[in-house]
Amino acid sequence: MRFVVFAEQRLGVVEDDVVVDVTSLLSGPIGPAGPLHHLIESGGTGAWSEAQLRELPRQPLTEVSIQAPLPRPPKIIGAPVNYLDHKAEMAYTHSIADLGVFLKASSSVVGPNDQVQLPYEDVRTDQEGELTVVIGRTARDVDADNAAEYIFGYTCGLDMSVRSTEDRSTRKSFDTFTPLGPMVVTAEDLGDPGALDLETRVNGVVRQRTSTKDLIFGVRELVAYTSSVMTLWPGDVILTGTPAGVGPVAEGDTIEVEITGIGTLTVGVTSASARPYAKRPGAGSAFAVRP
Repeated sequence: MRFVVFAEQRLGVVEDDVVVDVTSLLSGPIGPAGPLHHLIESGGTGAWSEAQLRELPRQPLTEVSIQAPLPRPPKIIGAPVNYLDHKAEMAYTHSIADLGVFLKASSSVVGPNDQVQLPYEDVRTDQEGELTVVIGRTARDVDADNAAEYIFGYTCGLDMSVRSTEDRSTRKSFDTFTPLGPMVVTAEDLGDPGALDLETRVNGVVRQRTSTKDLIFGVRELVAYTSSVMTLWPGDVILTGTPAGVGPVAEGDTIEVEITGIGTLTVGVTSASARPYAKRPGAGSAFAVRP
């Protein structure tokens, strides 16, 4: 199935170009993590009958306002340097096999057609388009051979990154730095996650183009490795890594990430609240580290 979150936190199933509003089929109150997280956490699969769906309200997909599918996931996990061409591009000596994974703030999520807010006027922020995994079941120390059983589905993601001196989690956790969407496609509907084409465009110009077959840690290996470090919960998302072609974005840019079978995530870029890097809180203060 293909799920979208739309309007005021309503859950929809996409059938061709129509959204079927299935919110009424969810049981219990929906929390801040949103209706799709509620479905996943409750163990639901969305396996409703055609008769159930036939009786529900529906609208053309083009007429609904799509939001982030998981506006507040329990965890956002990133995979650094998970394509060899990106390793070469950034002149890294290590890959994910050496670096492990990192965490991003859940408050960094925005949805389709939202704006990425640049934090600094004079330090570049890059786009990184990535296949994103949505965890469906609690997972701890799972084997790669069984990892697919713990995946609910997949979506498109951007791991926006400031090229400054702070650690990865800081540079990638600014508000708006994890756009997700436009929909989550269940694992059984998407097929092989290791055979997907990914393309990232900025203002219509292709910057990144790859196949997920070129991942260093494939999806199953990445889920297995991550679950050996931390317990994965339903609704956690894993950004699987970005290929070569990262580059700076600026005020007024439009970023698109398109992945086979999922669709296209589109966001804008604004510098309206950007400040000089030297004027960030704490810079040059009595709390700054001195030699």
